[in-house]
Amino acid sequence: MVEALQAITGMNDILPEQTPVWQYFEETVTDLLASYGYKQIRTPIMEYTGLFKRSIGEVTDIVEKEMYTLDKEDGKSYALRPENTAAVVRSMIEHGLTHAGRVQKLWYYGPMFRRERPQKGRYRQFHQIGVEVFNLAGPDIDAELIALTWRLWKLLGIESAVTLELNSLGSLEARNNYKAALVDYLTTYKDQLDKDSQSRLSTNPLRILDTKIESTKTILVNAPKFTDFIDEDSSEHFKGLLMRLDTLGIPYVLNTNLVRGLDYYNKTVFEWTTTALGAQGTVCGGGRYDGLFEQIGGKPTFGVGFAMGVERLILLLKELGKIPTALNQLDCYFVAVGEGTDALALKLSEQIRDQFPQLKLQVNTGGGNFKNQLKKADNSCARYALILGENELSQQKLVCKPLRDDTPQQLVDWADIASHLKQLLK
Repeated sequence: MVEALQAITGMNDILPEQTPVWQYFEETVTDLLASYGYKQIRTPIMEYTGLFKRSIGEVTDIVEKEMYTLDKEDGKSYALRPENTAAVVRSMIEHGLTHAGRVQKLWYYGPMFRRERPQKGRYRQFHQIGVEVFNLAGPDIDAELIALTWRLWKLLGIESAVTLELNSLGSLEARNNYKAALVDYLTTYKDQLDKDSQSRLSTNPLRILDTKIESTKTILVNAPKFTDFIDEDSSEHFKGLLMRLDTLGIPYVLNTNLVRGLDYYNKTVFEWTTTALGAQGTVCGGGRYDGLFEQIGGKPTFGVGFAMGVERLILLLKELGKIPTALNQLDCYFVAVGEGTDALALKLSEQIRDQFPQLKLQVNTGGGNFKNQLKKADNSCARYALILGENELSQQKLVCKPLRDDTPQQLVDWADIASHLKQLLK
């Protein structure tokens, strides 16, 4: 018996009835990014494994547990990208695009891969839209990225369902000083920590701050705070960011336990979270990574960015009932019935498209009687049916029949149908 083939667990098909909402979301985001002056960059989905070890950190969950890697006989190791910031930075270094302080404002979109347990809104192949900005040091650009995402939430109608959480990690030196103090404190409670936190105490202690275990959260209540270790420059930067957000009227919550999961962050970190999706509440996150270029072999370069999970945001739109009802709706469905009408329907449809390129028009090529074809037109959710039968053929006219209301149908000359549709659909 031949085994039935199916998609790999956690790597999902996006079916035709699902793609309209994806296209709606993608177009909304990409149009907004273009309006802010950001340009797209496209990087490969596979990179050398060393890139992610050097950028994300060798003792992070992503590198230790979640990356899909391919080791070759020649000793080289490749990885499907688990995130894209490191790949964009690699591209900037390789092509010299940030030399001499050159500012780059970029965005990307595509699949990422992590080998973790699939759950609602989290998959092994998932999609991210992200933004990266290079060679801007001040809090203005941090504020712009947050303002951009806030505008996106308003465009999507979900601004009341998301919360901006903010923190500052300070300089690399301040972060290391805090890390040492946190380890000293938690070591005295090691036996009381949950198993994952005990392991992270010697590998990635800042991740303990992200714990969801209540007993560990209780221990953290009296732990040292980032705010006590922040250097003056980072403190002033953060104050400048908060002042700008207040000026813009963007609400936020300070979260001193917010660290993000990757080693390269410094100064500003932020997340947009929601309570509408259960435990997986982060839909967008980012921050500054001013040391990342040096970390992977480049010259000192300021960097800041964010990434948003497309699957989670589409799930949020569905949960909140914010998906437009007429996504990708056809304008017209061409019905052709009778001898000699099929070929002419194709010709007329192309002539209509020449005059009205924006028209969403589907031509029936499946045959069948008039009743069945009209039923197909109605099931297509098109707004109008264009009908060409033998009578219309002899008169060189088309019937334009409304499918979504009770207004009367009209008989229109072939030469006038495009202009007639423009009037109806304006």
